[in-house]
Order: sequence, then C-alpha cells, then structure tokens
Amino acid sequence: MRLYSIETGRFALDGGAMFGVVPKVIWEKLIPPDERNRIPMAMRALLIEEGSRLILVDVGVGHKYTPKFAELYAIDHSTYTLEGELAKLGFSTSDITDVILTHLHFDHAGGSTKREGEHIVPTFPRAKYYLQKSHWEWAHAPNPRERASFFPENYDPLYESGQLVLLEGETELIPGVRIRVVNGHTEGQQLVEVFYKGKRILYGADLFPTSAHLPLPYVMAYDVRPLVTFEERQHYLPWLVQEGVIVFYEHDSQVECSTVMEKSPGRYERGEVFRIADI
Repeated sequence: MRLYSIETGRFALDGGAMFGVVPKVIWEKLIPPDERNRIPMAMRALLIEEGSRLILVDVGVGHKYTPKFAELYAIDHSTYTLEGELAKLGFSTSDITDVILTHLHFDHAGGSTKREGEHIVPTFPRAKYYLQKSHWEWAHAPNPRERASFFPENYDPLYESGQLVLLEGETELIPGVRIRVVNGHTEGQQLVEVFYKGKRILYGADLFPTSAHLPLPYVMAYDVRPLVTFEERQHYLPWLVQEGVIVFYEHDSQVECSTVMEKSPGRYERGEVFRIADI
C-alpha cells in the first residue's frame, strides 16, 4: 500500500463559525483571519494505492462554481488542482477506481462531478463512489442550517450513472481501509481509518478539520448536532492518544498530519507534526 496527500485547492470560511463558542481572542492566535474574518483552509484529499485499486478520499470543491461563489469562499486553484496533483504522481481521473465521500458538503464533494459541454458528468468515469445511505437521504431533505452546503449537481449524476454505492454503517472497504461513521457534524459522515506501515491513520474530515480543533470544546458552529459531536470527540480523542493514531487533516492549511497528545487530563493538542510522505 502507498498513501499520497492530494491538495485540491484552497478556500476560506468564517473563523467564528469554524470555532463555535471559542472566543475570537483565542482562536485568532491559532489561525489568523483575513479582513473579512475568514480563515485559510485546505481541501486535502487522501489517495490510497493498493494493488489494482486507487482509492480517493474526498475530492474538494471542483470547478463548477460561479465567480460570486468563488469570491465568497475565497476559492483558489492557482497553486493546486486535484487533476494537476494527480498528474504529478502519474495518475489521471480515469485511473481512480474508488471514491469515498465523507459527506456531500460542497467543499468535500464538489469535485465528484464536472461540466462536459451542457452536461454534468462524474469526474471519475471508472470509479465507484461510496457514501452512507443515511447521509444520501439527509442531503435530499436538507435542513435550514445545511441547505447552503448541498448542491445536487455534485452528487445526483453519480446515482444516475450507476456509480453510487450506498453503505449502511461501518465497514471494511478493503483489507486495511475501514470506514467509520459519526453523526454530529451531519448525519452519516464517514471517517476513513487506514492501517499503513504498522500505523493507524485517521482521515479526520470534519470531526477534526484542523489540528487547531483538537481541544475537546472546539466544535464548529456548522455542526447540526454539536453535543453529539462533543460526545464523538470524547470517544475518539482518548483512542487517538492511546493507540498513537495519526490524524490526517483535510482542512488544515499548514499541518498535513500529526499525532495527538493529552497535555493534562482532558486537554488535547497536536503532538508530532509531519507529512504523509514521511511515514
């Protein structure tokens, strides 16, 4: 097995929303905001090469957005694109065999489809796309808090093409790649645990979006069930420490991976920082 970090582009979200009840005087020291109170964020995918399988975890925002949308979220593809980063590794979108979507918010699933003339088609023509059934149903009846994050053109074409696989609960996709399910940020979010070179790696998605979000109370205001998120973090954080799990951060613009340490009882922060290529 080989793992690759894939930068799909950058964007920005409101820092207050990203840190919830944490006062700005605290979080701005961790990730300084711009003049519009937005903090810089990555959209980092994980590529897993195992035998004939090439598995991509999340796909970034894609390229179907309008100029107004790009300006609002400070979307930047000037340095990184999913297609460009795959090409640097000698791969193309047609080489991808599987795509695990943690959930269908635009910054995680927008790159699932692309415009082809007047049509919107799957970006990865040979791939199966994996999603929790509960989240698929949730995204098609969005609540007011999440409605602005769901765009059917990002995922309905996957169903229409017959490439969508709906999962029900936790499962092992292939030996060494396990899908875990959490429900605080949104219903049926998938985390991906990979066993690699004798280590456990957890793709943190939006349960642990950045290394600055490791302290237990640092729950996003975007979460639809913040108290459930809190309980999930209470469950996962001790496990991350005790098992020496490496967290792979989807949204941290500076830190790709880190271990987690418990500085004092119940107080968690990042430990050793490194890149996936260094494991």
